[in-house]
Amino acid sequence: MKKATWISGAVVLALVAGGGWWWSQRSAQSAVQYRTATIERGPLQASVSASGTVNPVTQVSVGTQVSGQVRAVYVDFNTEVKASQLIAEIDPQTFEYRLSSTQADLDASRAAVQIAVANSASSRANVSRAQSDLAEAQRTHERNVNLVGQGFIAQSEADRTRAVMISAQESLKAVQALVGVSEAQIKSAQANVAQREAAVAQARIDLSRTRITSPVDGIVIKRTVEKGQTVAASLQAPELFVIAQNLSDMQVDASIDEADVGRIQPGQKASFTVDAFPGQNFEGQVRQVRKAATNVSNVVTYVAVVGFANESGRLLPGMTANVRVVTESRESVLKVPNAALRVRIAGVEPAAVPAGPNDAPASAAAAPATSGASNGAPRVAGQGRPGGPGRGASQRGRIFLLDAKGKPQAYDVRLGVSDGTSTELLVRPDAPNAEALVEGATVITGVSGAATSASPARAAGPRMPF
Repeated sequence: MKKATWISGAVVLALVAGGGWWWSQRSAQSAVQYRTATIERGPLQASVSASGTVNPVTQVSVGTQVSGQVRAVYVDFNTEVKASQLIAEIDPQTFEYRLSSTQADLDASRAAVQIAVANSASSRANVSRAQSDLAEAQRTHERNVNLVGQGFIAQSEADRTRAVMISAQESLKAVQALVGVSEAQIKSAQANVAQREAAVAQARIDLSRTRITSPVDGIVIKRTVEKGQTVAASLQAPELFVIAQNLSDMQVDASIDEADVGRIQPGQKASFTVDAFPGQNFEGQVRQVRKAATNVSNVVTYVAVVGFANESGRLLPGMTANVRVVTESRESVLKVPNAALRVRIAGVEPAAVPAGPNDAPASAAAAPATSGASNGAPRVAGQGRPGGPGRGASQRGRIFLLDAKGKPQAYDVRLGVSDGTSTELLVRPDAPNAEALVEGATVITGVSGAATSASPARAAGPRMPF
C-alpha cells in the first residue's frame, strides 16, 4: 500500500513537472518579439520618378508645298545632310510650262506699256498741233475784227473767223483729254506688268519648290517618300523627311504627374535609364517645365524637359527613358526606416515633444497621401511641396525605441524628406527626447507575437501614410 502511494505521488509530480514545462514553453512562444533597426546618419535624397521619351532638341519636319510626282530621292535613313543640300526632287515639267506661260504674259504686258506710251506721245503731238491751230485762229480773228472796224471787210467774215477760233479751242480740249486717257492707259499697262511679274515670280518659286532641300545641318531620322510616289499638297503639307539637327545634344520629355510637378524646378539634377543599356545611368538636368497640361483618362500630367549630352551617340530618338529627378538632398542627417513609422504598440504612450513653429499638425501627418509614388514607395503627405518638409515645415510621426531593459518607448518625432525607404528625423538640440533620438538608437520596425493579435495595437496614435 505504501509502495503504491509512492508510485502515485511520483506520477503526479511527473505530470506537474511536464505541465509546468509545457506552460513555460507556451508562454515563451507567445511572448512579444520585435524586429529592430538602428537610427543612422547619412545622405538622403527625395526624388520624383517618371517615364518619358528621348528626343532631339531640334528636329525639323521637311514637307512640300507643291504637288506632283517624286522624280528622285537623294538621301536615306541616317544620312548626314547640310543646310540647302538637295534631298529630293519633284517632276518640274508642269511648273516649267507654267513659268513659260506667265513669262509670255509678262512680255505681252510690257509691249502693251510701249503701245500706251506711243499713244500718249501721239496725243501730246496732237495737243501741240491743236494749240498751233488755235493760235492761228485767234490771230486771224483779231485781224478781221480790226478790218471790220476800219470798214475794209464785212462783219460776216469776222463772225466766220470767230467760229473757227471757238472750234480750235474745243479741238484742243479734246486732244488734251486724249492725253489724259493715254496716261491712264500707261499706268494700267504698267500695273498689268507688275501683276505679270508677280505671277512670274510665283511660278519661279513654285518651280524652285520642286527641289526639296534640307533646312538645317543634321541627320535624316525619318523618310516617308519613295521615287515615283505622287504627293498632294492641299490643306496640309505632306511630311517627306524628319531631320534631327544635332544628336549629340538631346533631351527627355518626361511626363510628370500633377501631384509632383510642384516639386520639379529648372536646374535640378536628373538621371535616367533606357532598356537598350540596362544597368547604366545617364545624367541630365531639368531645363524646362512646360505649363501645357495633358489629360488622358482624367490623369493630368505635365512635360518636364531633361537635357543631356549624347556625345557617344548611343541614345537614339524614340527610346523610352525611366527618369528620376532629385528634388531635395540632405548630406548628413538622422534617418529612420519608413517601416518604423508604421509600427503601433497598444498601451505605450509617447513622450511629449513641444511643437515647433514650423511643425505641421499631427492630423496632417495622419492624412493619407493621395499623390503619386516616388522611388516606388508612397510619399509623406505634403513632402517636398511649398510649406512641406524641406521647405520650412515638417510632419509629425511616432516611433518606438527599445530601452536598456528591452521595453518599447514611444516618441513623437518631427519628420523631414523621405526617399521612399528612409525618412529624415528632425531633432532639435533642446528637445526633451534629443538624448534618445541619436545615431545608433534601436528602433522597432515590426512586432510579432501576442501583441500583434490585439486590435488596439493598430489604433494607438496616428498612422503615417507610407
